[in-house]
Amino acid sequence: MNVVLGIDAAWTETEPSGVAVVVRNGFGWRCVAVAPSYDSFLERARGIPVDWNTPRFGGSLPCAKELLDAAECLANAPVDIVTIDMPISTKGICGRREADNQISKKFGSRGCSAHSPGLSRPGRIGERVSDEFAAEGYPVATTLEHSGVRRRLVEVYPHPALLTLLGSRYRIQYKVSKSRRYWPDYEIRERSDALLCTFDAIRMALADKLGLEDLPLPKTGSVKTLAAIKRYEDTLDALICAWVGTLYTDGKAFPYGDTTAAIWCPREGD
Repeated sequence: MNVVLGIDAAWTETEPSGVAVVVRNGFGWRCVAVAPSYDSFLERARGIPVDWNTPRFGGSLPCAKELLDAAECLANAPVDIVTIDMPISTKGICGRREADNQISKKFGSRGCSAHSPGLSRPGRIGERVSDEFAAEGYPVATTLEHSGVRRRLVEVYPHPALLTLLGSRYRIQYKVSKSRRYWPDYEIRERSDALLCTFDAIRMALADKLGLEDLPLPKTGSVKTLAAIKRYEDTLDALICAWVGTLYTDGKAFPYGDTTAAIWCPREGD
């Protein structure tokens, strides 16, 4: 059995982070649990289902050991690979990395340039994540590794991964915070409905890869605020990270970066 823990890590302590666990057995890859925050994921491992209708999911600092233990409990096996949507490195991050530059060069023309990390975002949170997972035996996967090396912390950038997942030539419009930029003439409910339609397309594509059954999206027309659907974006990002982890496990992911940090993407041609 193979186990991948996917994390959409918030760059601040106040925002929640999506988490997903997928496993491979004799029937292929399947998702065994998803949650829109660290706390709700830990509760999920204790048998408490996610209340997707709760007013707000709180943010918190990640604890690598707790997350790994919870994932092992849910999967009934130790975690092989941890994938994360957050800038990580074997050394302190002070600004743009070679990984960010290579991703921007490769995917910038398709609307998927990488963000610039810095001392404040993700800052000490990124360092804490890297250090804690390394202490648990999951060092950062850099260009020194080949795709498939077990017990690694693998950085993922969902935007270019989505290009492959959905067969798109250009960046997918699914970020809640950018909905006004996507559709400047839409009212909030119209933007919510447009996002939910895109969420559903992503969910269906992931379900085809991972047998996803545990992410109930709201019906279009039922959402009154954009904040109410951010939890689904975070969870989908965690699932995208987990999916890239399955490709990494199968030797079908490629690193952009150097010997200190790398962003892993689906390998072209597979």
